[in-house]
Amino acid sequence: MKLLPQILYRLNRLRWFFLRPITLGVRLIMIRDEQVLLVKHTYQRHWYLPGGGVKRSETLDEAIRREAAEEVGATLHDLTLFGTYSNFFDYKNDHVIVFLSRDFSLTGKSDGEIEAVKFFPLTRLPDQISPGSRRRLNELKSNGQPPIVARW
Repeated sequence: MKLLPQILYRLNRLRWFFLRPITLGVRLIMIRDEQVLLVKHTYQRHWYLPGGGVKRSETLDEAIRREAAEEVGATLHDLTLFGTYSNFFDYKNDHVIVFLSRDFSLTGKSDGEIEAVKFFPLTRLPDQISPGSRRRLNELKSNGQPPIVARW
């Protein structure tokens, strides 16, 4: 991991501790041939579903398409709502909208925030996957429907 992004991330956590912000984010489950695309950020040790924060005056659709393009160089051809989740980790009141795409194209380009991009079989997720990402993928693999609203 690179040192500067780690320092900036830790400073943000300190800021969140004092401000306790309400945030809105988007995440994306990208499935191809029963494999899921995950990203590893330069400032965290886990694998995550691609995504990030929603910007001011940006729709959820615009946000997830922008994040997919920035983080993994993806153009999304189909997009469905998977669920909405609340997360209270890192002192934030974070609300995450998760989308699912099974039809997308990849350029192989990613921004400087991403250290690695890799497909993993749904049946063999990496040990270092974030707990929230693992829960979302377990919901996808289960025979039932994912919760529409739940904790991250």
